[in-house]
Amino acid sequence: MFLCWIVPIFMFFCGGWVFSSKRKHLLSTLLSLEFMVLSLFLFIFVYLMNFNYDLFFSMIFLTFSVCEGALGLSILVSMIRTHGNDFFQSFSILQC
Repeated sequence: MFLCWIVPIFMFFCGGWVFSSKRKHLLSTLLSLEFMVLSLFLFIFVYLMNFNYDLFFSMIFLTFSVCEGALGLSILVSMIRTHGNDFFQSFSILQC
């Protein structure tokens, strides 16, 4: 039972570590954020299953996370079209 709680927490901290250490490409930061959202979904699922609650909230959370991922990919595509790559060092605040 303890393993069911430690795996999502470990996944969340691994995603946070990748998010804070790999800041060269926008795509890698978006993937690490999606990994963190997936670990939060797993944590919510284990929590709701542990207390025998209805799993409707997990479906709402999953819907919002899919919308967040689509928004991040659309921002990535628009930045690649305007700047030509997804490097953070090529972005300038003065150009936006």
